[in-house]
Amino acid sequence: MPRMNLQASSSIVTGGASGIGEAAARQLAEAGSRVVIADLQEDKGQAVASELGGLFVKCDVSNVEDAQAAVTAASEMGPLRALVNSAGLGRAARTIDRNNVPADLGQFEFVIKINLLGTYNMLAQSAAAMAQTEPVDEDGSRGAIVNMASAAAFDGQIGQAAYSASKGGVHAMTIPVARELARFGIRVLTIAPGIMGTPMLFALPNEVQESLGKTVPFPARLGSAEEYAKLALHMCNNVYMNGETVRLDGAIRLAAK
Repeated sequence: MPRMNLQASSSIVTGGASGIGEAAARQLAEAGSRVVIADLQEDKGQAVASELGGLFVKCDVSNVEDAQAAVTAASEMGPLRALVNSAGLGRAARTIDRNNVPADLGQFEFVIKINLLGTYNMLAQSAAAMAQTEPVDEDGSRGAIVNMASAAAFDGQIGQAAYSASKGGVHAMTIPVARELARFGIRVLTIAPGIMGTPMLFALPNEVQESLGKTVPFPARLGSAEEYAKLALHMCNNVYMNGETVRLDGAIRLAAK
């Protein structure tokens, strides 16, 4: 099967200091890529980057200069071939509360800024660098970009308006950006995870974690960061995957609340 060779390349993982992002960074490093950990968690990010032989760049994904710094750092280690966008956050809020008071618009804007604008910012800056590299195969492959949406992009729960809107936007831009970047040999894909075992969920009591896991049809458990990372690496390697959002959720469909 044709594969995009990541040996002697560089890659960027946003949110790579922990959780899903860290797992993706480890997969890329094992594949032979020098990884830039682009994150705001300095201590954890430095530790992961040092262990993997990569670099840490303190990065607010919604900031153009920070994104450019991450791309420059990666390009100095080798041709940039992969970007895995894992940085993101959620802020639960009802559109109007019990007293009919509208939600704080600033919170909605903040979630959109990080999850959607941040994803696009990192994508655009990385694509500009990838487009200047030499192709790695007869198909003309130059790089792959893997974004993170969520099952909430399709069936968001009550209180998830901002989060669902941001992740729905990530899903919606996948095909138009893939079509645009096709002429450069750059592929764009998105993963929409369900209930994953992340540091935030692991902070919950065990009985709550087990209860959440049982809502998944099969396997009836939380998804793992490693399962996400393996799919991200496969997307980077498989040159015929492009322009698609893949749900990684054990067939769960989120209830209203």
